[in-house]
Amino acid sequence: MKRVVALVVVLAVVLVTVVAVGLSFRGGDSSARSGPPPTPSPTTPPPASVTEPPEPALADVYSQRIDWQPCETNADQECGLLEVPVDYSEPGGESIDLALLRVPASGERLGSLVVNPGGPGAPGTSYAAAAGQVFREPLLQAFDLVGFDPRGVGRSAPVDCLSDDELDVYLAGDPTPDTPQEQADYRTSVLTFGDKCAQGSGPVVAHVTTTEAARDMDVLRSALGEETLTYFGASYGTKLGATYAELFPEQVGRFVLDGAVDVSLDPQELSLEQATGFETALRAYVQNCLDSTDNCFLGDSVEEGLATITGLLDSLEDEPLPAGDRELTVGSAFYGIITPLYNRDYWFLLSNALASALDGKGSALLQLADAYASRSGDGTYLDNSVEANYVINCLDDPAAVPFDEVPSLFPAFEEASPTFGRVFAWGTAGCRGIGLEPSEEPLTIRGEGAAPILVLGTTRDPATPLKWARALSAQLQSGVLVERDGDGHTAYNAGNACIDAVVEDYLTEGAVPDDGTTC
Repeated sequence: MKRVVALVVVLAVVLVTVVAVGLSFRGGDSSARSGPPPTPSPTTPPPASVTEPPEPALADVYSQRIDWQPCETNADQECGLLEVPVDYSEPGGESIDLALLRVPASGERLGSLVVNPGGPGAPGTSYAAAAGQVFREPLLQAFDLVGFDPRGVGRSAPVDCLSDDELDVYLAGDPTPDTPQEQADYRTSVLTFGDKCAQGSGPVVAHVTTTEAARDMDVLRSALGEETLTYFGASYGTKLGATYAELFPEQVGRFVLDGAVDVSLDPQELSLEQATGFETALRAYVQNCLDSTDNCFLGDSVEEGLATITGLLDSLEDEPLPAGDRELTVGSAFYGIITPLYNRDYWFLLSNALASALDGKGSALLQLADAYASRSGDGTYLDNSVEANYVINCLDDPAAVPFDEVPSLFPAFEEASPTFGRVFAWGTAGCRGIGLEPSEEPLTIRGEGAAPILVLGTTRDPATPLKWARALSAQLQSGVLVERDGDGHTAYNAGNACIDAVVEDYLTEGAVPDDGTTC
């Protein structure tokens, strides 16, 4: 199983496309903006201080200007490329192009806001393209919203591990192998996945660490003509932003890290705490079913509801359900269940899908699993997020539990999550197949000397538990913690006016809230 780190708010885009249930995005319509006419982005060369490289060998890289052109899919948006070295230790060697997308400010422009949706592996260009739905009007008016596909992701020299058919099989596999044969199959699947990533991706595959992506962000800052970087990162994007703050503290402008990752955790600790987060979110979902209906279809108590879901998963181990011309397996059911937990607005989808599965029909739950993996209805994958997630995570920290030691983790993981514990326990072995040496040394992240950085956390966030935001804000020398009481993944533009005001006042006016602010 890939490590389940941070499906992001652009899930809304995928759900609308793949599930086709007519959902509306949170936020306003970017085609109907109010306010004064847009202030054009600057075209004059930036001051020399903006393009000064961190070392002389990178002078050519830092002297770039982006040739923005109307995007083919939307002429109101602008697309461009940024050239960066594959290996920053060899700046004169091979290079790659990073895909960029910019949504120009609709009002009086303050500057550029670089955004990243997380994953790792989610394309930032898609995130920026959905700016009118993801971000609210004050930010749309004030900033050019700039998204980039990190190296190895989307259209930026994407890593490639499996064919679409092979990826179908991989995601449908049993994430909790019980028998010796199932465990042997799991081991083969993990090792084969890693080998094929190395074989099919070219030289960039060994250079997709978060540290290298953060170095790319500073090149982007320079190319945008910005003295400091203004940044909004969600989920894994918080790790990327924190890494940037460690590498380039003097270039940190106004930073928002929403749905924060605790960058001090090793992979096993991270998986254990994430298992707790998803169990907490699932319990909240079942409680909501009990509170909002006279007769919750899952049972008469939270424990009964969880038992019903566990029973469904157990039954799928033995007999998958029909789902059109495919099958709903226990592996795809797991992804189908966790996907709507990222956003409370989609809990009704989970109810519909679970009720249908309990009635012997697997299509609705399989569609949610497809949304998680960005799989379209015709069987093609809209991006390489599953593969990039694996390679980036495993290069950042290749530590993995030996396959035969995974069962020893069951007691701790099942205590953390009776429903999902074994899935997350087996996930700790996922990087056994990576077979690549990390190109960057691990960092201890403090961000000493950086301007104030907003760190946001949500009480019942399934993917990035609140304790991670508290930890990251303490680890960052200039971290400022802001907490949202609520459900779902990430805090901004989730229906909490207090959070929205804090974020927008900070980004547009520089108003730093009190550390520990709660909303």
